[in-house]
Amino acid sequence: MNNGIIFDIKRYSIHDGPGIRTTFFLKGCPLSCWWCHNPEGMSSQPILVRHSNRCIGCGRCIESCSTGAWSRSTEGRLSYDRRKCTLCGKCADACPSAAIEIAGKEMSPGDVFLEAKKDIPFYDQSGGGVTFSGGEPLLQIRFLLACLHKMQEEEIHTAVDTSGYCEESTILDAAKIADLFLFDIKHIDPKKHEYYTGVSNHIILSNLKKLDETLARRGRGRINIRMPLIPGINDDSENLEAVAKLSASLKTLSGVNILPYHSTGEGKYRNLGMEYKMGNVLPPQDKKIAEALDIFRSQNIEAAKGG
Repeated sequence: MNNGIIFDIKRYSIHDGPGIRTTFFLKGCPLSCWWCHNPEGMSSQPILVRHSNRCIGCGRCIESCSTGAWSRSTEGRLSYDRRKCTLCGKCADACPSAAIEIAGKEMSPGDVFLEAKKDIPFYDQSGGGVTFSGGEPLLQIRFLLACLHKMQEEEIHTAVDTSGYCEESTILDAAKIADLFLFDIKHIDPKKHEYYTGVSNHIILSNLKKLDETLARRGRGRINIRMPLIPGINDDSENLEAVAKLSASLKTLSGVNILPYHSTGEGKYRNLGMEYKMGNVLPPQDKKIAEALDIFRSQNIEAAKGG
């Protein structure tokens, strides 16, 4: 079977490729970027998310749980033990305030198409389509390819939002079908890349080059470089100029999007019991964003601020 695990579906997206799009977020990622705003997508398996700020303390989670994962302390506070949880979802169904959710559900390519089909009128009017993001969608390559084929049969434009960290054959298999790759470049320095993401960028840069060569040879498919702009990590001129030079060398480049860092995902880390490593890092100032865009535009690259 080619079923996959999806943890979110975002409709009417305007930042994940051309036009109005439906973005499907696939679970699992080989990177562990400090600034990731979808930490619930890192694990390849479904995970329980607890929204403590929504909890009204009614205790229905305890009543619905047969494994003892939920309990109440002597002080009256609800506590959750992930080790005992089977992710059956009964507590989420019982919660009246939507304070509990299971991030990740199994879907078939047919299920994905039925969801996308609802938005076809928006694609037709805007030149949009479907984007597969994550996590890292190439981790679920069989499921992704099946979904891409479904969309291709219906002439729906497809985009794959990827870190590029995978086997070369994997990304080239996707290149046979996908119309656009939203390719993340986080840092050009391999040591800094590994420090902040957990992996070296050697495979990523190699795959980018091979992907570009393959798309150019076939005469179809484009690459859009997406770069998160993170103060104190990758916003220095040396790094920006190196990424701009790399981008300008691509034969199939459609443009570059600068994605300003934001801390809106910080609360998710608390809800998941995970460490948020970004501390008090603030979003980049407008002046810095403009300077970054100018560096790319000086290489005759169509560059824009992304969402």
